This record gives sequence, C-alpha cells and structure tokens, in this order.
Amino acid sequence: MTFDPYAALPSVPSFALTSSAFGDGDTLPMPQISAMASPDGGDATPQLSWSGAPEGTQGYALTCLDPDAPTGSGFWHLAVFGIPASVTELSEGAVVLDRITDAALEGAHVLRNDGGVRGFVGAAPPPGHGVHRYMFVVHALDVAELEIDESASPGLLGFQLFGHTLGRARLTGVFGH
Repeated sequence: MTFDPYAALPSVPSFALTSSAFGDGDTLPMPQISAMASPDGGDATPQLSWSGAPEGTQGYALTCLDPDAPTGSGFWHLAVFGIPASVTELSEGAVVLDRITDAALEGAHVLRNDGGVRGFVGAAPPPGHGVHRYMFVVHALDVAELEIDESASPGLLGFQLFGHTLGRARLTGVFGH
C-alpha cells in the first residue's frame, strides 16, 4: 500500500493544479531534479497554475513532500506560505535552491526544507531506492498570513495549515531508479 499523508487530514474541497512541465503521475523533468542526483538537475520549482479555490480564500501555501523518503516522516522539499490570494500561477523556477525568483511571491515566506536550505531542493531519491513521489500541494487558506516564524519547520507549517485550509490542490510527479 502506498502511503498518502493527505488521506489522514480532514477532508476539504479540492481545486485544480496543473503544470506545463509535467502531468499528474508523470516523471519530473530535469529542472525539478536535484543537481545532487544529476549534473543536469536544476533544483527549480515547476511552473504551476491553479484555479477553482474555495470562496473565502485569503491566501495560499505551497508545499512539496516526498512521502517515500526513507525517514519515517517523508522529506519536505519545499514549504512556502504567505502567498497572496491574487496569485494563481508561478513561473518555472519561482523558488530555487536558496531564493525566490518570481515577483508573484514577493512578501511570501520560505521555510528551510529538510535539506537545510531555505528554498527548493529537487528530486533526489537515494540510489537504488526506487521511484519516489513528489507531491506539490497548494493549500487555500482562510487567512492571508499564518502566525509562524521563518525559522519554523515544514512540519510546524503543516500543523498550522491543519486549522486554516479551506481547500487543497495536488499534483504529483515521480522520479527514481
């Protein structure tokens, strides 16, 4: 059985999340792969577009989790909150290893991922560990801003999202050997 961390959360309405880089269940392209896994890797978030968020949405958070990492708790590749409700699209590379590059994210907060970098670290499953899933999730929130510090962990962000998520949009890419 494949573990789905979102199945354990309260049910909320879903809305649409797409990418010009890959479709749901497709292999991630090189820009979304870590330079640690391939010299051609880009450690760049994919282009993402979302629509149909629930009424009352005041802001968004964006996360990327690999639930298949051999840690017992998955591996957070990205955790961003404070995305304005007016934003419904991010360009490819909006967040890279250590910085935000898309003006749409001005004022948003990027937490340290499980690689220790405040930004996005691309897919890099351990050699021989098989194919991993990378769950990009946009969380529609009932608040514009969450009351957490940028030194918080992605896990604490997840806990704060628990009480403020109105809807969730998901897109999963895969990568591995």
